[in-house]
Amino acid sequence: MKQGIKDGAIAILPLALGAAVYGFAFGLLAAQVGFAWWSVGLMSALVHAGSSQIVAVEQFASTGAVLGAVLAGAALNLRYIGIVASLSEMLDSLPLRLRLLAIHVTGDENWALTMARRARFPETGAPFLVGSGLVMISVWTVSTGLGAAMGAVLPDLERFGLGFAFTAAFIAMARGLWRGRAQALPWAVAAGATMVVVTLGAPKAYGIVAGAVCGLVVTGLIRRAQGAVR
Repeated sequence: MKQGIKDGAIAILPLALGAAVYGFAFGLLAAQVGFAWWSVGLMSALVHAGSSQIVAVEQFASTGAVLGAVLAGAALNLRYIGIVASLSEMLDSLPLRLRLLAIHVTGDENWALTMARRARFPETGAPFLVGSGLVMISVWTVSTGLGAAMGAVLPDLERFGLGFAFTAAFIAMARGLWRGRAQALPWAVAAGATMVVVTLGAPKAYGIVAGAVCGLVVTGLIRRAQGAVR
């Protein structure tokens, strides 16, 4: 059963609806800390990574440090190295410009959907990925821009507790990434390293980077040890 662009676009719609709500909330809060609606929409179209955008906006709003915001966002996006690597076979036959487009529109949701569909229908390939990705990036860009436009004319939303939406979103994402007790040690090390760095007074962005690096190192050591045993 061939899975084309249209199939991907239709299949991703339920996930896109959830992303729209989350994106609208992000846009509201980004506007509250001084970002113009057009800059939020442009960032969503160019970056297309909700978690890193949230951290970058919070970091920039609290410290004004561009480098810290970039580092924090980059640390959260390290997982895309593995995601893109998992797509190498699927994208290998595409021209470079289409390959770059496919990589740009790939996010957590449409990548997971594509891989799940590919497990059922091995012929599922780049068209499905691109179709679902184009819908996701379009919905994300429009919803964040609209949220920012609304946030610019609304009163301070922090007093209504909407600022917790960021924290709640990260808790939800973390729960979705959990794959069992085998990940407990890397997660614990990453959390511990982040808390130590922040406690020492360093910017939160550097704590995120330190936690990500330490977690990756521990993961690598565990996999190497498992490979040696086998």
